[in-house]
Amino acid sequence: MNKKENISITQQPDLILKGTALRSIPKQIIRGEALVSQAPVTFLGFVDAKTGQIVQEDHELNGKSITDKIFVFPRGIGSTVAPYVLINLARNKKAPRAMINRESDQGTVSGSSIARIPLVYNFDKDPTVVIHTGDYIEIEINNAQALVKVYKKNK
Repeated sequence: MNKKENISITQQPDLILKGTALRSIPKQIIRGEALVSQAPVTFLGFVDAKTGQIVQEDHELNGKSITDKIFVFPRGIGSTVAPYVLINLARNKKAPRAMINRESDQGTVSGSSIARIPLVYNFDKDPTVVIHTGDYIEIEINNAQALVKVYKKNK
């Protein structure tokens, strides 16, 4: 456990976002470091399911791993194979801890549900603008609602 995960429960978050969680994801709290992309993601061809790395050369996160991160991106695009890639990321233990999207798309929603990767979306503020790579995130999911607490890395 890294020291960022030892944030005192008395410490106030720098930002709180309210959104929607998948109904298939049970009540839980997910904590971790954010990895943020301003660009949408196509899981087929963009993400290596064996390593968890972004492998699309022209993508801003090329070479970065989504494994064990809170992966924040606007939305998925393109492929109906996204569920297959997300399932394989989970099977290979290379999946993100959770995903945060500005808006939902069918491939990411269905893949997250099947792979049991928590997905939250439909926020009151654009998460790709207000969350930055390296920020510490705590997501509380309860009854298809999400409360995302953001602790800024650079205050």
